[in-house]
Amino acid sequence: MKESCPIREGAGRHPEALALTFAGWSWTYAELDGGVGRWVAALRSRGVGPGDRVVVLSTNHAALVHLFLALGRLGAVMAPLNARLTPSELRPLAEEVAPRLTLALTPLRSHLPGAEPLESFADAVHEASSECPPLETEAPRVILFTSGTTGRPKGAVLTEGNFRASARCSEANLGAHPAPRWLGTLPLFHVGGLAMLTRTAYDGGCLVLRERFDADDTNRALDAEGVTHASFVATTLERVLDSRRDRPVPPTFRCALIGGGPVPAPLLARAKAAGIVSLQTYGLTETCSQAATEHPGEADGHTAGRALPGLEVRVVGPSGEPLEVGREGDIEVRGPTVMAGYLNRPEATREVLRDGWLRTKDLGRLDERGRLTVLARRTDLILRGGENVYPAEVEKVLADHPAVREVAVVGLPDAHWGEVPVAFVVMREGALSQELFGEWCRERLARFKLPSRFLEIEALPRNAMGKVERTVLRQRARDA
Repeated sequence: MKESCPIREGAGRHPEALALTFAGWSWTYAELDGGVGRWVAALRSRGVGPGDRVVVLSTNHAALVHLFLALGRLGAVMAPLNARLTPSELRPLAEEVAPRLTLALTPLRSHLPGAEPLESFADAVHEASSECPPLETEAPRVILFTSGTTGRPKGAVLTEGNFRASARCSEANLGAHPAPRWLGTLPLFHVGGLAMLTRTAYDGGCLVLRERFDADDTNRALDAEGVTHASFVATTLERVLDSRRDRPVPPTFRCALIGGGPVPAPLLARAKAAGIVSLQTYGLTETCSQAATEHPGEADGHTAGRALPGLEVRVVGPSGEPLEVGREGDIEVRGPTVMAGYLNRPEATREVLRDGWLRTKDLGRLDERGRLTVLARRTDLILRGGENVYPAEVEKVLADHPAVREVAVVGLPDAHWGEVPVAFVVMREGALSQELFGEWCRERLARFKLPSRFLEIEALPRNAMGKVERTVLRQRARDA
């Protein structure tokens, strides 16, 4: 099956509609179509064609949007690298991609030797190419490297069909909107950021792109720029509410997708009071963003919701057998958003893709309504005296305490129990009290799930993708 460029389609249907805004600039569909055409001509002049790969190092920027869309018209592949990585971390990733061309924002060019300036790459081209052939749904579009918290980063290959299906499935869950305006604060080197870009293009909407997240700026966008959708994690949602002093959002705002793990119940209540419909999600790079998401009419903050329409989520046992409702096991996902595989890693691909099912290596359970509760990465599971302790479950209880800003739970080796849970707590106010938190947890958790210690920490260590570095916390727990 072949698909045409959504910007070219939009330029034909609604040429004057806004497609992109960034840093005080804006592009209609007609203007963006012409701009992408110039990028196509510039790339073509450098020999970039079908199947070629282009490495790019950039924070969010309008030039990155133009590059992504132009590469799609050429049938070429974009490999955006994490702008927060060090040169020594970036080098092996770029080498693995083996690019035809390497681009970087000028302030980042020193991190990638040989990179050409991204923002001025197409400036010398004045004649736009009209080239815009249909693209096969199986054609690779992007190589996104996983965060590497459990080993060497792997390049997930996502196709045109993956992004199309992700947009279609998300719209089926959230409900159609005549012209959605997504606030793009997630980085475009992250699957969540690219999903917002492609979603707005396929849905005929506008990407309100920001270089980075800022709570005050986010509120200005909500209040004055007609933003209808946004994506947050618990900490950024809280900062938005703090910044606006819980003032209600305009009725134009439809909903916020919440990723990154469980959200404290008091925070969800604050968001609801401010008119923010907060939908918890579960997704991976390998599933092109969301795999499961709460439905706007059913959101209660207790689960990550059901599989998106068109996708399947199941929980299986040790031998791969599907488990009944309520049983805890390995989460697997099947559907048109699942990646094609890992770049240059056939063994790793075979390990995670079996009979069309993606083995996520996450643990969870389904309820009677098909809603998914995510419990832990298998590598984060704590085995205490033969009982499974899921960090997410303990973290949710502690996060609901009004004095807690953030929390992470890890396992510590123990001579008697094998492992015991240790909680690292970022306090919102006051001093950490072993007795207070111990009592709070005893009222809400079985005895074997209780943390053996509560350790106060100024901030949770996170990797360049913002994920908690549990290996660092385990070492700190041992040192303590």
